[in-house]
Amino acid sequence: MYQPAEDSLLLEKYIEKSARGRVLDVGTGIGVQAIVATRQKAVNEVIAVDIDKESIAYCRRNVSNKKINFAVSDLFSNVKGKFNTIIFNPPYLPEEKDLKVKDKALYGGEEGIEIIERFFSKANSYLDKDGNIFIVFSSITGKKKVDAIIKKHGFKFKELGKQHIFFEDLYVYAVRK
Repeated sequence: MYQPAEDSLLLEKYIEKSARGRVLDVGTGIGVQAIVATRQKAVNEVIAVDIDKESIAYCRRNVSNKKINFAVSDLFSNVKGKFNTIIFNPPYLPEEKDLKVKDKALYGGEEGIEIIERFFSKANSYLDKDGNIFIVFSSITGKKKVDAIIKKHGFKFKELGKQHIFFEDLYVYAVRK
């Protein structure tokens, strides 16, 4: 299970201000962004999904919030309907070649962008016409690569925040159709 770190905290600042309507939290981990989203009066419902069954089991045991429903899903595989707000804190680090144990919560593929690419290839079908996607990622992933993926799939983006930590920069984007 992914424990919240600097990227989660940075994303949280924008979710707290901007979540509205029907919300989808993709890669919910322990449910931090889903919980933050429910603090907004403009949020009606949150669907929080994760590929990791243990994360969803943890959330179901430990998060008691009538606005949130948790489900196991590989990105959108178990998701139905359109959303006003989609939150995505993806695994975005490039996989290290010598790793014996690959952490699904950290590594986004060989280059670190593969899961982000899969997400944006499907996101249009789930985002309401006036909706927003909030995504956080690292400079290690490659800002230009992420920008190109977003544009390739017909979206526009705005950088909302940036934070430098140790050897990387973290970015939060708002993405729209």
